[in-house]
Amino acid sequence: MREAAREAGRIAMRYFGENPQVWLKQGASPVSEADYAADKFLRQTLLGVRPAYGWLSEETEESTVRSAGPRSFIVDPIDGTRGFLAGDKRWCVSAALVEGGKTLAGVLECPATGETFEAVRGCGAWLNGTRIKVLQNPIAPFSLGGPKAMVNLLPPHLLQQTRAVAHVPSLAYRLALVAIGKLNATFVKPDAQDWDIAAAMLILEEAGGALLGADGMPPMLGEESARHNALAAGSGTLLDALVKALGEYQGSRN
Repeated sequence: MREAAREAGRIAMRYFGENPQVWLKQGASPVSEADYAADKFLRQTLLGVRPAYGWLSEETEESTVRSAGPRSFIVDPIDGTRGFLAGDKRWCVSAALVEGGKTLAGVLECPATGETFEAVRGCGAWLNGTRIKVLQNPIAPFSLGGPKAMVNLLPPHLLQQTRAVAHVPSLAYRLALVAIGKLNATFVKPDAQDWDIAAAMLILEEAGGALLGADGMPPMLGEESARHNALAAGSGTLLDALVKALGEYQGSRN
């Protein structure tokens, strides 16, 4: 899966900065010929090796993934398409192997930044071959990502100890930044989908962090709906505070 993600990254890089053709999906979300080319390669390659596995991709209309079913691939050929089209290097190919609602292995290939994040459940998380860990006890001011409306729900004493960070166009990459300690924590607005989080969530978990909902539990993958309510990522007491704030956020889906 790592090599497939790497080659998909090479394919996407052929279009990066080259003004690829773009279409608007339902909801005005952009998709480019780079997304489709990388997606086609990933599907042919991964299912070519494991044809019995399920499949879910942002750019594939049909889904054969079920949480209680067999192992499945969940991919996003370019996570952060808007940034990709704007020339922002912070995008990635996300590929995950999922079973029983949980990720078994995940890869984030970030060719424009020269980074490969990967994890296997129970075996740790790695960046370019080096083991990574979250910052368990970060020192204030805390670097915090996410929508301002969510950040402002933190207790005043904690809010005063945080500093906002510039928007990262790829959610998967933002979660990876938490995994390597470049970002202490982040809120995730409602409607993140399985392909946005499947690989990054495992990388974060294996680095010692977590991605949690308002109930304090990690999201399940491969459910009937691929969409999720608001989430929070981080570790330790800072993550606890974010999760508590999620309970007050009115933007979560019912």
